[in-house]
Amino acid sequence: MICLTVSQQQEDFVRECLPPNGVLRSSADYFFIFSDSTRLKILCALCSMELCVGDLSYILNLNQTTISHQLKILRDNQIVGCRRYGKIVFYRIVNPNVEKTLTIGVENSV
Repeated sequence: MICLTVSQQQEDFVRECLPPNGVLRSSADYFFIFSDSTRLKILCALCSMELCVGDLSYILNLNQTTISHQLKILRDNQIVGCRRYGKIVFYRIVNPNVEKTLTIGVENSV
């Protein structure tokens, strides 16, 4: 059943407001990052300070393999970056919108 109650002007207005498909796909990819509770824990921890895999594993009570797997996803999506200090790799948030996104998510889940 089709409901056609909008005028041509309204239809045109709505279509003009829609972002291009490429932008929508990129947005969906960005929000995918926040769809996993383990990634959210890691991001929340990294919002407070730069941490290595071992520290994240200890603080979050998760195994290092899990942490490393999720950090790879976060790195591949330019959400976190890293720096090496000897044999230790420290991770940090590099996307300036992550903390705002996390805050909005927490505020809307209560």
